[in-house]
Amino acid sequence: MALTALDIFKHLPKTNCGKCGFPTCLAFSMQMAAKKAGLDQCPEVTEEARAALEGAASPPMRLVCIGKGDAEIKIGQETVLFRHEETFYHPAGVAVRLRDDTDDVQAKAQAIKALAFERVGEKIKVDMIAVEDVSGDAAKFKAAASAAADTGLAMILMSSRPTLLAAALEVCADRNPLIYRATDDNWEEMAAAAKQTCCPLAVDASDLEKAAELTQKLVGAGVQDLVLDVSAGSFSATLQALTKVRRYALRKNFRPLGYPSMAIPASTDPELAAVEAASYVAKYAGIVVVDTTEPSLILPILTVRMNIYTDPRKPVQVEPKLYEIGAVTDTSPLLLTTNFSLTYYTVEGDVEASRVPSFIGVIDTEGTSVLTAWASEKLTAEKAAKFLNSEEVKSRVSHGKVIIPGYVAVMSGKLEDESGWKVLVGPRESSGIPKYLKTVWKPD
Repeated sequence: MALTALDIFKHLPKTNCGKCGFPTCLAFSMQMAAKKAGLDQCPEVTEEARAALEGAASPPMRLVCIGKGDAEIKIGQETVLFRHEETFYHPAGVAVRLRDDTDDVQAKAQAIKALAFERVGEKIKVDMIAVEDVSGDAAKFKAAASAAADTGLAMILMSSRPTLLAAALEVCADRNPLIYRATDDNWEEMAAAAKQTCCPLAVDASDLEKAAELTQKLVGAGVQDLVLDVSAGSFSATLQALTKVRRYALRKNFRPLGYPSMAIPASTDPELAAVEAASYVAKYAGIVVVDTTEPSLILPILTVRMNIYTDPRKPVQVEPKLYEIGAVTDTSPLLLTTNFSLTYYTVEGDVEASRVPSFIGVIDTEGTSVLTAWASEKLTAEKAAKFLNSEEVKSRVSHGKVIIPGYVAVMSGKLEDESGWKVLVGPRESSGIPKYLKTVWKPD
């Protein structure tokens, strides 16, 4: 049973020293009861209290690390069901499957590694590779594992054959791969392999009741780092299982299911599988495994992950300054926008599409979009005028004209008065920029 704040408070030093980051020991105990603080934050706690509070001090969902160094993937230890309650901290690992019967495993492994993209100024990429035993041949499985290890990505070893796993671990145990997976039939062999190599272990959790029993057996055997494979054969069943595991762990503090989850799409259609994978990332897979290396299918999954695990309180921003698009001159058009990354890169893409060399003036609006910035007075005529009359702009732009977003046309008159620039009202939607620059813009 979970301890209440008063239960925890009884074991604390009651000095109200504030060293934990909270004003009083009672406030700290309330945060611990809510799983928003850990006992290690209290430097004054006694060993006796630490032993008594061990359960309360442990997070409801264990943190599991897969891979090593820069490629290490950390999953789990989330504390909330919904992102508006608090940020999600540990982005899901996106793995692409590498079958050991592939003709050229080296080339396929490198193709998986190359699945990287840039979106709104951020690099997003596939960060895991799942080596699957299809051939039943130890030499082939070992060769595939070696090829995967060469990519530097975090790894999953997918085989139910202990002898094949042992062969693969010879070449990649130091990469701390996830061993996949323990079932009712093989858990003792899998536990032995995980314990010997100190590698994390995936657990068959298609049946949550049986999975709860299995995790306890594995913990009893000395394996602590577990990942629940809730893949249940259908999209609906898997999605429900992901949600149930999260709720059992966070709302019920049910330790046997207090581990991060993974899911594999059930659909054999690549496009539907990509939709499934993106849905699992949103709710609440720690790892998704897909088969495709098609960039157009991988990018949406990575984009969903980026959006879900971006702190909503800290929007992705670009540096406020004057940007040059193309071979600009002092007579090139100047467009104003905000420093919200999605807004800036949308405008940048449409300016590039116009093939009209242009300046984009980015104003610091604390990472908010045009309308939001205007409504919150983070984009004002005064702030825009200050930017336009800065040395950075005046030394580069000679025509004294500026194009503002159509949605803030209302500030055009005041901006002209404040800045002395001639203000042109551009299109409301960024997609209208190419036509505007080609048909409306004239420097003279």
